Amino acid sequence: MKPSRDKLILLLALIFATLGCRTETKKEVVSRVETLPYYDNPSFTPKWLPQNSDSIFGLHKVAPFQLVNQLGDTITQKTFADKIYVADFFFTSCPGICPKMTANMALVQEAFKDDKGILLLSHSVTPEYDSVPVLKKYADTKGVIPNKWHLVTGERKTIYDLGRYAYFVEEDLGVPKGGDDFLHTENFILVDKNRHIRGIYNGLNKTAIAQLIADIKTLQEEG
Repeated sequence: MKPSRDKLILLLALIFATLGCRTETKKEVVSRVETLPYYDNPSFTPKWLPQNSDSIFGLHKVAPFQLVNQLGDTITQKTFADKIYVADFFFTSCPGICPKMTANMALVQEAFKDDKGILLLSHSVTPEYDSVPVLKKYADTKGVIPNKWHLVTGERKTIYDLGRYAYFVEEDLGVPKGGDDFLHTENFILVDKNRHIRGIYNGLNKTAIAQLIADIKTLQEEG
């Protein structure tokens, strides 16, 4: 028996509604601005500067560093020369926010897995525990691509100084921190090819991660 005209119309409506949902799901997030601002201090007050501005040369840069990654290789700021990269701080035994942060960083890795100009850098905040073998095991279980995503260990003071004074990842502005104060943050930091900070993102938030991916693409347009 042939379906009635009303049933046929209803079936077509459902098909078009489904297609519409799929189209909406695939809609790509884009940057809210044509160029990204610069961030020069822990307040993360944006500075909007044209690319040819002499003021850029006086802005804060991520300090030089020397650490060891999950492969046992020494990495420095030269590893990231002429690269855009995303930095965060974690520890492998973290039962709380770190697994979700790692999963979200993996989304960034997937988005740029074939792009050699984009790297990821995760610093262990428990370097006394997160040895090279521990980091390697963690990397293997999380799908970390070697030489794409560096999980690093090193001197505790070096890592904590980088987090607080190079990347400004902590939110407790103006609160003095000592060497015994634990560094724990969900922030992801976007760094450009010249070691300038160009964005801060909540590493637990999928919308923020989508924006980070979009902003990386905007940075790539700077050349």
